[in-house]
Amino acid sequence: MSIASHEDEHSWYDPRKGALYLQEADVVGIESPRDELVGWLLDKKLQRTVTSVVGMGGLGKTTLAKKVYDSVKEKFDCHAWIAVSQSYRKEELLKGVIKQFSEGNKEPIPKGIDAMDEDELTQQLRKYLQQKRYVVIFDDVWRVHFWGDIEHALLDNQSGGRIVITTRSMEVANFCRISCLVHIHKLQPLPPEMAWKLFCKKTFQFESDQGHCPADLEKLSRNIVERCNGLPLAIVAIAGLLSTKDKRVNEWRKLHDSLHSELESNPYLTSITRILSLSYNDLPYYLKSCFLYIGMYPENYPIRCSRLIRQWIAEGFVKQKKDKTSEEVALEYLTELIHRSLVQVSCVDLDGKVRTCRIHDLLREVILKKMEDASFGHILSGDKSIFRGGLVTRRLSIVNSSYDVLSSTDQISHVRTILSFNSNGIVLENSVQSTLSKNFKLLKVLDFEDGHVDSVHEDIGNLFHLRYLSLRSTRVSMLPRSIGELANLETLDLKKSFVFELPSEIKRLHKLRHLLAYNHDHAMHYGLSARKGIKLENGIGCLEGLHKLYMLDANASGVDRIKELRKLTQLRRLGIE
Repeated sequence: MSIASHEDEHSWYDPRKGALYLQEADVVGIESPRDELVGWLLDKKLQRTVTSVVGMGGLGKTTLAKKVYDSVKEKFDCHAWIAVSQSYRKEELLKGVIKQFSEGNKEPIPKGIDAMDEDELTQQLRKYLQQKRYVVIFDDVWRVHFWGDIEHALLDNQSGGRIVITTRSMEVANFCRISCLVHIHKLQPLPPEMAWKLFCKKTFQFESDQGHCPADLEKLSRNIVERCNGLPLAIVAIAGLLSTKDKRVNEWRKLHDSLHSELESNPYLTSITRILSLSYNDLPYYLKSCFLYIGMYPENYPIRCSRLIRQWIAEGFVKQKKDKTSEEVALEYLTELIHRSLVQVSCVDLDGKVRTCRIHDLLREVILKKMEDASFGHILSGDKSIFRGGLVTRRLSIVNSSYDVLSSTDQISHVRTILSFNSNGIVLENSVQSTLSKNFKLLKVLDFEDGHVDSVHEDIGNLFHLRYLSLRSTRVSMLPRSIGELANLETLDLKKSFVFELPSEIKRLHKLRHLLAYNHDHAMHYGLSARKGIKLENGIGCLEGLHKLYMLDANASGVDRIKELRKLTQLRRLGIE
């Protein structure tokens, strides 16, 4: 039995109203296109149909599709939302659909799915969809060959299957016509009055006269809105910036004048990126590094808020405030980025608490350029895994790429952070771990979540400065005793690994704040009963700085260990199984 009701380890609540996190989706002028799309999806036609939402970046295609999806998904037998982006692997795409179908219906995910090839995955989907009415949203499709990758898997079973595609390309939208009935909705920029309404709603949302522009600011404000060319992303970004300013004419004029110079010659995309750069430049110093750090995550990656803020803390981005924990201050940072419309919330709980966040793809382009200019971080992705000569960077993100770069110690031995997003079978060998532990002595953050890591090398104890270590969802089954040498470690994340017991040396980690560990009983599929806590050795009471301990196997640990918990006076959350 657990006293923690579920895994929601980091459910943040904004006291201004949980609904504010969702205002990004609640844009103006969406009702008519939403109703049109809902009508297409729910009509009585039995044949499979594709609905394409087409428009340039920043027009709100994803926002519209999400509104439509939320309105109709429960009316179908199975549903899935898949972020596609510019580069994707067909196998991962099909796996994502299968997993979401299964999870949505509280069914076990098919055994061996991760080992299936394209043909097997296609057959699995076709078999599953017999006699089922389905809806699938494919968000951000760039290539015409995409339809060929999915059309046979999502069969026309004459049960009213519906597919929605968002894309910037009319060619992509039309390509589906070769074998399917297609509806196309071409999203247009907001007309002037709708753009004005959106601007006022976002800029003055916290004022006493909510959503209304003061008369002395109206002329400047309308000029600013005009420069945004009806693009919701640009309007929302500028409005988010202005919402933090004093409502005085001179403040408004400063932005108006700089905006004017930026947008004199402006193709739409350049216009948006320049506007978003203004928003970045206006950030206070303590938020700039936090914001850039989000760019270390892959495109369209659902960023778990708890993971992000613990990494911010480990990096030293979060400053102490009187009577507040570092986590509370970091949450304030994240909330400010959300209110500035620079970060979007992608998942919330029923009570309005935030679980995951993301950034718009155009905004990510701005971040990547800023990261490069400042030598803030470097991303190795796929085949682009070669360092340029003379490159200096403090942070490294490895996205489905070889770990060989970690052997280039002359170039990157000064790296402070390594984030790995290798979910495609690339194994972290022991030899690479040894090199890493011996030569990257300045590491503060080491994150191998979801990676193919089978064991942890004894040399990890060399990483004296390490503050954040994540082996979540890896195949690691035990930790070396040298883990006790990590005197500065603040977060140890072992959730969903195969670690059943922690070594006694864990009691030497006096700075540890978050000990997150449980493993799954893989014979069971759902519910807390499928989780198995970890066994603790004598000395857990020495970890007096612990804020979170999740989750402890009470039976295996024994009564004495439970009694020791009374010494943990800083504990905010405890999970016991």
